[in-house]
Amino acid sequence: MNRKPIFDAVRQLLGRGFHAAEVSVLDTAIDAALAVAPSHQIGPAGIALIKQFEGCAKRRADGQFEAYPDPGTGGAPWTIGWGATGKGIGPGTVWTAQQCDARLETDLARYSSEVSRALGDTPTTQGQFDALVSFHYNTGAIARASLTRLHKAGDYDGAAAEFGKWVLAGGRRLPGLVRRREAEATIYRGT
Repeated sequence: MNRKPIFDAVRQLLGRGFHAAEVSVLDTAIDAALAVAPSHQIGPAGIALIKQFEGCAKRRADGQFEAYPDPGTGGAPWTIGWGATGKGIGPGTVWTAQQCDARLETDLARYSSEVSRALGDTPTTQGQFDALVSFHYNTGAIARASLTRLHKAGDYDGAAAEFGKWVLAGGRRLPGLVRRREAEATIYRGT
C-alpha cells in the first residue's frame, strides 16, 4: 500500500513534518487498520470452497459444459459452470471451460462487493469474508440473513451457528448443502 498520501495529508493538517517517533506511530496505526479490514476480495480458500461445492458439472464429451436443472427444484434456476445462474441460462445452454471460468471471476467480484457492502466497516477476517462470500454465492441472502446481523454485532459464535440453518432447497434438506454450510462455518471460525 502506498502510504505517502496518508502521510502527506497528516503533514498538511499539522502544518509541519514528522519526527521519527511520529512516523513509527503512524506506520503502526496503518498496519493495525489493514490487519482488521477485510480485503474485500475473496481469497484462495474461499474460491476453493466455492469450486469444491459448485463443481463445474455436466461436462460433455466435447469438453464443453451444459446447463442443468437446480437439484432442489428439478428445474429453475438452471445452472452452468461454477454455479452460474440467471438470464440466458436454461435447457440447451452450452459454454466452454473459458466461459465458465470468466463467469466465475465476474460473479466472485460481484458477490464480494455485495458482501463488503453488507458488512460495512465491521472488522472481518479473511476467513470470515471468504465464508460469507461462499454463503452469499450459494444463497444470495447476505443482506437478509441473521448471520450477517450477528456478525456485524460481533457475535461470531452466533453467526457461525447460523450457517447450519441454510440447508434446504425446494423444501428439502440436501446433504450437499449440509456439508457446504459445515465447511463455511469451519472457515468462518478459522478452524
